[in-house]
Amino acid sequence: MPSCTEALNAACLVLPPMAGHITSGLICHPDSKHLLYPLGCTVVIQDLATKKQTFLQGHTNNVSCVVVSRSGSYVASGQVTYIGFKADIILWDFQKKELLARLSLHKGKIEGLAFSPNDLYLVSLGGQDDGSPSFLCSVVVWDVSRREAVCGSPASARNAGSVSIVECSACRDEMFVTAGMIWFSSMLSCSETIRVWELDLPNRKLQPTECQTGHLRRVITSLKIADDDNYFYVGTSTGDVLKVNTSNKLMTDFGPQKKFSLGVTALLLLKTGDVIVGTGGGTVALCKGSNYKVMKNFQVQGGVTSLARRGQGHQFFVGTNACQIYRVNYTAFKEELISTCHREAVHDVVFPFGTSDLFATCSKDDIRVWHTPENRELLRVVVPNMTCYAIEFMRDGKSIISAWNDGKIRAFMPESGREMYVINNAHSLGVTAIAATNDCKRIVSGGGEGQVRVWAIGEKTRKLEVILKEHVSAVSCIKIKKNDKECVTASLDGTCIIWDIGCFTRKQMILANTLFKCVCYHPEEYQLITSGTDRRIGYWEVYDGSAIRDLEGSLSGSINGMDITSDGAYFVTGGDDRLVKVWDYNEGTVTHVGVGHSGNITRLKICPGNKYIVSVSADGAILLWKYPGCP
Repeated sequence: MPSCTEALNAACLVLPPMAGHITSGLICHPDSKHLLYPLGCTVVIQDLATKKQTFLQGHTNNVSCVVVSRSGSYVASGQVTYIGFKADIILWDFQKKELLARLSLHKGKIEGLAFSPNDLYLVSLGGQDDGSPSFLCSVVVWDVSRREAVCGSPASARNAGSVSIVECSACRDEMFVTAGMIWFSSMLSCSETIRVWELDLPNRKLQPTECQTGHLRRVITSLKIADDDNYFYVGTSTGDVLKVNTSNKLMTDFGPQKKFSLGVTALLLLKTGDVIVGTGGGTVALCKGSNYKVMKNFQVQGGVTSLARRGQGHQFFVGTNACQIYRVNYTAFKEELISTCHREAVHDVVFPFGTSDLFATCSKDDIRVWHTPENRELLRVVVPNMTCYAIEFMRDGKSIISAWNDGKIRAFMPESGREMYVINNAHSLGVTAIAATNDCKRIVSGGGEGQVRVWAIGEKTRKLEVILKEHVSAVSCIKIKKNDKECVTASLDGTCIIWDIGCFTRKQMILANTLFKCVCYHPEEYQLITSGTDRRIGYWEVYDGSAIRDLEGSLSGSINGMDITSDGAYFVTGGDDRLVKVWDYNEGTVTHVGVGHSGNITRLKICPGNKYIVSVSADGAILLWKYPGCP
């Protein structure tokens, strides 16, 4: 490794969690070769063939919407911010992956974005706090080439509902449609929040025309304009599809008779005139005719948030709020799961002994085992409504042990995910850390109440051997020596304790003005490294607990995870600064920095053989990095 700081390269982002949480957050680029989706503050561009990914980074808070221009030359993304603060839109050059302009007029949140068909204009829609104190959303038209606003207007009348969707015409640069919540007015008897807009460029004004939908009261959840601009379709939260004539602004069709469960959340229009409907209940249906008769359908996991057509071919993609991506062939109309991930914060990541081809992660509701070369999920172990805080592969490879917030230790078979045994009431305030001895005969667990417990694991028995009560706050990390006679536990009470687990006594206590989050033995086991909320990395003598060295590990935020190479030459850290750092152990200097996470890093591991580094974060992302020097 070089001594100077270099960029750490991401082999790939394993999974795209945020694509599932944002409406229309999954986009297929017009070149049919790339998928785009938001991930926290980042927009990810993924090559469909190689799975190689590029990150567009520039937002200061979570991305709320993404759109690609018809030509594919431009990408635009909007973000969330705080009430009263500017919410930026960033215009990107797709080919160069560069920031072209930062457009700042809206406040609070960018609700929606749309490019005009010839890339002349970008239409943006602000959130409900955008027009405070009147609490009206605002719509702004931007000149793409000049990177400046042309004109703007309140998106709806003062006594109408809120607006959340914007869609540009397929043929004309001067026309677009907005929609949201329809409120019925007895005097007007029409909708005041489905509007067709015309841009009056010479006068720099927007002219809206209300669409009449009779006595309907609906919340619009999706909108698509036909390729010929004659009609547009809107999906509602009550499971209806409305067809509106663009010329006279009148509703022509309304259906189906049997409503779609949990609303119509995404729409895709086919050249045949058929409509593909995605629902909050996870149904994807091919509908025909004015009554939207369902001809074919299939079920996906989670509510549908995106339907993305792949060019003019025979495929489309489905994104769901369970963070699943499916590829679908139009003709067969059968789904193929191509990507999946955790939908909540990932709390731990581990490799089995001696292999880099597999690793496991844990989160709310489940544990997942991944195949590293293909970035593919092999196994999912589900425990509904529970959160797994820590996991460990037993060295013999016969089980995965796990720590859960309900106070139980659960063991599963790594091939099938079948539950092998459960230790009930292992800790009163949840099990927060876990480790296993190398001989597979003991488990050491830590709890939210601060206790450390040692368990004897037999073929058919699980016996509590001892309770160690020195810590007064949650145990955050446990590491065991190779000889199985000693372990170290880190706690949020500001102490690390080295235990003799043969005699069940405390050997040394390390004190610091921090909440310890992580601890590692050096492979030669005569030193420890620690870190936590004080952003410092401490080197300590195992023999007497004395401090050897103190490094500044981060300029901002806690360090939550660390791991060390098998030869002890380098170690890695990650935390709230969202950076993966590779350190020279002896020099105490950073050699490489990895930028890619949009959420706080919670844990990271170096794989056996030093081929990869895997880091996980609070936004559910799993990033796989090439270890420096590895081809």
